[in-house]
Amino acid sequence: MGCGGCRVRLNFGKVLSKVSVFLTMVLIFTYFFYCLAGLCDSAPRTLYSQQAADGGYDNLDDRSQVLVDLRPPPPHHPGAQRQLHKRTASQDALQVDAEQQQQYEPGSEKETNSIPVSNTYGTKKLPNAIIIGVKKGGTRALLEFLRIHPDVRAFGAEPHFFDRFYDRGLEWYRNLMPRTLDGQITMEKTPSYFVTREAPSRVCTMNRHTKLIVVVRDPVTRAVSDYTQTLTKNPGLPSFQSLALKNSSTGPVDSTWSAVRIGLYAKHLENWLQYFPLSHFLFVSGERLVSDPAGEMGRVQDFLGLKRVISDKHFYFNQTKGFPCLKKPEGSSRPRCLGKSKGRPHPQIPSEALQRLRDFYRPFNQRFYQMTGQDFGWD
Repeated sequence: MGCGGCRVRLNFGKVLSKVSVFLTMVLIFTYFFYCLAGLCDSAPRTLYSQQAADGGYDNLDDRSQVLVDLRPPPPHHPGAQRQLHKRTASQDALQVDAEQQQQYEPGSEKETNSIPVSNTYGTKKLPNAIIIGVKKGGTRALLEFLRIHPDVRAFGAEPHFFDRFYDRGLEWYRNLMPRTLDGQITMEKTPSYFVTREAPSRVCTMNRHTKLIVVVRDPVTRAVSDYTQTLTKNPGLPSFQSLALKNSSTGPVDSTWSAVRIGLYAKHLENWLQYFPLSHFLFVSGERLVSDPAGEMGRVQDFLGLKRVISDKHFYFNQTKGFPCLKKPEGSSRPRCLGKSKGRPHPQIPSEALQRLRDFYRPFNQRFYQMTGQDFGWD
């Protein structure tokens, strides 16, 4: 009887011990489960919480505004198809500007944004001004210089709305733009607008008061620069002269080649003047943007109705790259220069081919000088 009681007490003790171990393990497992769940749950919330709150993009920076919208909605969500449509369009907008995004030095975009990354103030607006051209004229430099100004907020990528994604609608376009406060200007740049036949009427439909900036450059030099850029992507490209001239060096200039066609500034401007008066345009010299960036930026700021903030103190000339760079801004770790894709050495082009092009462009250049009231000195 006594021994039996001992055995009962002993068995009960073992059971109690096992129950205690089991409960301890359950508590430990539950603790780790909630810790892990909380950690995983917290990561995306910081990125998307503001988007959910206001239905738009956070102002993380001009490029990540597009990236934020790439998060797909749950499949059962009633707006899934609409969000997927926006997401595809945003991916397209990023893809078409892939090269421009590579032009930044690491960390440079964060250093240019004077508004904090977490900013959610202001509203998204359609652009007041657009840099509409021209390719390889200096549009990227102009945009980067303008972004120094505290009253300018610009989308960093090229949205290509008025030439490639017009069917996405103005609301899609507006949502790409950064937030602006009262008194600030919303801007974007897409150089192909200037040569796109449908672009002027589309921009006019959006806002007939839009200010338009065209950065132009000697069309011969511009064509060679355009060819050089393409050559880096396609090393097997035929020679410049064989593309620019029909029947190699003996035929006339081939104006159907895009590198040549873009330089017919007078013809493209005629298309725009059907929808906008000349007073809505500012023509920036790509050459003077290199030789006198502060002077050209003064003209740009006046045209946009901005206080002259950008001046000589913001620039220094980089001898290696051959163009001006921005001095190190306050609170930044480095000066800012455009990336490796800018300032590429041009291939050797036979002087005969270049002269043929100069002769070809001369009447178009003269016509352009007359239309704009500016002599750019390309002849």
